[in-house]
Amino acid sequence: MIEVTKINGSKLLVNTNLIETVEETPDTVITLTDGKKIIIKESRHEIKNLVKLTRQEYFRNVLNVEIE
Repeated sequence: MIEVTKINGSKLLVNTNLIETVEETPDTVITLTDGKKIIIKESRHEIKNLVKLTRQEYFRNVLNVEIE
């Protein structure tokens, strides 16, 4: 899961496996696989990096190896 900030400032955890798309329109909108949309403060690039880091950490723990 990644933590994002909604436009109103509240924090939210999002399951990265449920993210279908991330768009900047200019606000950043995450669309989940069920069609729900979440407007957030973070940029598309920040979300991409958060998802990447989360998945690296997951596989590092599962495989018990260092991923570079």
